[in-house]
Amino acid sequence: MAYIRPLHTDADFQEALDERIPVRVFRDDHMVESGSCIVRFDERTVVLQSGVADLAYHARAQCEFFELRKRS
Repeated sequence: MAYIRPLHTDADFQEALDERIPVRVFRDDHMVESGSCIVRFDERTVVLQSGVADLAYHARAQCEFFELRKRS
């Protein structure tokens, strides 16, 4: 079972980026991405990478982001 924590602040996003924590993304109450890692973010956009050349750009204001950690 995974532990899911919402990402709201720049510090939350920076921790997920630094520790390469997989994230889950919801837009309009639908999951649009799961298991990708943050490679870059700013106040408007979060860039996720799930493969070597597979990048996804998500608007921070339109999406909800959650980190996925395994329970210990």
